[in-house]
Amino acid sequence: MNKSHEANLTNPAVHKLKITNMLTDAIISTNFTLPRQIDVYKGKVRDVYNIDNQYLVMIVTDRISAFDVVLPRGIPYKGQVLNQIASKFLDATADIVPNWKIASPDPMVTVGLRAEPLPVEMVIRGYLTGHAWREYRSGKRTLCGISLPEGLKENQRFERPIITPTTKAQIGHDEDISREEIISSGLVTEEIYAQVEEYTYRLFQRGTEMANEMGLILVDTKYEFGISNGRIILIDEIHTPDSSRYFYAGTYQENFDKGLEQKQLSKEFVRQWLIDNHFQGKEGQTVPEMTDDFVEQVSERYIELYEKITGEPFQREGGKNVQNRIQNNIHDFLKSL
Repeated sequence: MNKSHEANLTNPAVHKLKITNMLTDAIISTNFTLPRQIDVYKGKVRDVYNIDNQYLVMIVTDRISAFDVVLPRGIPYKGQVLNQIASKFLDATADIVPNWKIASPDPMVTVGLRAEPLPVEMVIRGYLTGHAWREYRSGKRTLCGISLPEGLKENQRFERPIITPTTKAQIGHDEDISREEIISSGLVTEEIYAQVEEYTYRLFQRGTEMANEMGLILVDTKYEFGISNGRIILIDEIHTPDSSRYFYAGTYQENFDKGLEQKQLSKEFVRQWLIDNHFQGKEGQTVPEMTDDFVEQVSERYIELYEKITGEPFQREGGKNVQNRIQNNIHDFLKSL
């Protein structure tokens, strides 16, 4: 480390300037007019532009949500982290199921096929943790139609991963639903459900193998599917820290045997910070103040997640005029479609 860099780390004024510059890089929203654009949908985290009703341009912003609430400040580099992790895993699983991705022309952008989303999310769990554990702890022994035995402990590994689907709520919380309810209500046909169920198991197995190579355990995750040109494809993100939970493999068994909390990689730390500050998205609650220092900590945590999950160094693609960079990269790519 050179002396000037050492001085920067110990000089509060220099450090503050670094944080200020980084925070201005956060992309909270986009408002582009793209060639052949039909409309734009803005979700909790993503701005999705519909091109000719054939393609989607998905910009993963730096917005962050928890408890179904978009928090008031963006997290620098979070969008890049999520987009690049998802892009890597879409490529790594394309032999299992076709997916929507065509290209990633910018670190924060994926362009892909437009599909009709299936109205259910396929949540798969290898361990009894999170929502599943809270339901079990409350006394429930059936989850999404699946019977669970007595005597299970928090974070215990299931003999075989279980699929616990949810509805896809436009507003509010997703709701647990069983395989039987999905088919009987006509949300998805039995044939289509059987296919996405098989895809879900195989994707989770691939994700588990890739996580193991990084010294991690893929604990649970969710997959979304859609129909494009009459075939089922995988859509949205895959195996990111926003959609998945990872444990550190090296400490799992000892922590489980001792009843200790698992060291994990996910955005659970943000949820826990909110809980500790008396916010869980309930009526009358106020989001706690997100200071510059806290935002920086969350940003660095996401970068750590990227490097641990992918095994690759993270290249910070910030700087001035990020919006112009994104728009220009999209425009240049759309010329090839």
